[in-house]
Amino acid sequence: MTTILLTLGVILLTLILFISEWLPVDITALTIMVLLIVLGLVTPEEGISGFSSSATITVMAMFILSAGIARTGAIQIVSELLVKWGGKTSSQQILALGVIAGPISGVINNTAVLAVFLPIVEDLCRQQRISPSKLLIPLSYATILGGMITVIGTSTNILASGLSDKLGYGTFSLFQFTKLGLLTFTIGLTYLVLIAPRLLPNKKAAGSDTQEYGLQDYVSEIVIPPGSSLVGQTLRSTQIQRKFDMDVLEIIRNETRFAQPLADKILQPGDILVVRGKRECLLNIKAERGIDILPDVQFGKKSLEEDLTSGEDTIAEVLILSNSDLAGSTLKDFRFRQRYNLTVLAIRRGQEFVRERLGKVPLRFGDLLLVQGPKQSFVGLQNSRDLLVFEQRDMESLRREKAGIAVAIGVGVVLVAAFDLFPILVSALAGVVLMVVTGCLKPGEVYSAVRWDIIFLLAGLIPLGIAMENSGTTKWLADNLVSLGSSFSPYWMLTFFFLITALLTEVLSNNASVVLLLPISVQVAQTLDLNPFAFMFAVTFAASNSFMTPIGYQTNTMVYSAGGYRFLDFFRVGAPLSLLMTVVIPPLIILLYGL
Repeated sequence: MTTILLTLGVILLTLILFISEWLPVDITALTIMVLLIVLGLVTPEEGISGFSSSATITVMAMFILSAGIARTGAIQIVSELLVKWGGKTSSQQILALGVIAGPISGVINNTAVLAVFLPIVEDLCRQQRISPSKLLIPLSYATILGGMITVIGTSTNILASGLSDKLGYGTFSLFQFTKLGLLTFTIGLTYLVLIAPRLLPNKKAAGSDTQEYGLQDYVSEIVIPPGSSLVGQTLRSTQIQRKFDMDVLEIIRNETRFAQPLADKILQPGDILVVRGKRECLLNIKAERGIDILPDVQFGKKSLEEDLTSGEDTIAEVLILSNSDLAGSTLKDFRFRQRYNLTVLAIRRGQEFVRERLGKVPLRFGDLLLVQGPKQSFVGLQNSRDLLVFEQRDMESLRREKAGIAVAIGVGVVLVAAFDLFPILVSALAGVVLMVVTGCLKPGEVYSAVRWDIIFLLAGLIPLGIAMENSGTTKWLADNLVSLGSSFSPYWMLTFFFLITALLTEVLSNNASVVLLLPISVQVAQTLDLNPFAFMFAVTFAASNSFMTPIGYQTNTMVYSAGGYRFLDFFRVGAPLSLLMTVVIPPLIILLYGL
């Protein structure tokens, strides 16, 4: 009983760490792994077994395959159909999005699919003058639902397949729950098309970025008079940007505009500096360095946005990705301007805007940055693994001539696994090698394609499942659940596991929910002499049934700031969908697979 209590204590600590987010989820998982070894609940070999698990390696390979297909522009080519099929109403556009993005998410990582579609949807919304908030939550939900069509659609499915193998039931075949996945996708998409448009907010204006971010009061022009102490110095040597919390976006000299990089530009009398900063900061510079602040009318007939995007400069929104080195860092620590030759004008987090002391704000996954700088700098940024540029990618920068090869490799991997010629692990790794050999991916891109946070999360959590099994915790919890639910019918027991998993996955990672609950559900099924696969499918589907919060699933977090949503917007649209799935999935499992 002592080991059971220790294991329960570790589980409780795991829940607290995941819910509180004191540490990133991957570091939390590694912490739990080390703790399990130190407490003797697993051996060192069992503790690190997650790194050699077939599930972990398969997920890693699928990330690389997804990147190979994305880098060749194969998804962009398909996404062009969205413009043709989109129509003019939200329902038509959501239907087109779902029909295109959903099935793709069944074979390509849904986070990668969303990353490709985000700029396309933003561009479509600008063209049609509609709010992105009307489409981005449905896009996220469609990729979540689509990821449940095959075993390789999400890392959660692959992990559940690996756990099934460890429990003695073998791995899931590629299309083992495809019938259920297609039915739930169809039901979910029907809800998104018919009901969701009435519940979705209309918050983010499809206007100019500077208006949306409220920068009118934060961007000004200052002139350097002959007597200023700034004359003859470079921007770097003056240190005005560092000292006064401001950024110089452009220097205008005799109608000539100088864009970034500006740090070594020598300032001359009469230079006009376009700067981002509070009026108080500009008044401090005026008192200390002798500059003049020009009135807003100096922008002339142009709008602020036109002024900042004239010449070689442009403005765009960029999203911080989950595996970005920027997450947890600050712009100053990351040396953002020096690294990318771009200036951050404002930060958006949900509906919150940050326009002051930008260099000192700790950044998070899902933050949206409004960035200004030379157009050429954005071309380089499109290949960054840290940031996603919210404008359609220049197709010339993609390896379009390799698109057919990449798709053929992806189809080959699926077919080999579907016909059981080789396990999915082997076919996926073979696909990775072919992606590099054929030039679809460069060798250096292989490592940047992997979501290492997910890999370490999986590897760190797998020992927790082993500890639960070794200590008897799984059996103890299952026996108590059977005792408590002795009056429940098998249907209600199945529904109970679906519901508890769906609720748990909203506050934990979906992978953590599967690791904790799938072995318990199987033990309950064995005790009650029911179909273990029915319970495994219920837990697996419920773990990806994350619609009620922007933090429960990666794709929800990615659209949170991009759509200008509030936290409760996800609950308003997602709670009815979660309830619908809870009502329909257990009966469908019983109908299709028996109980």
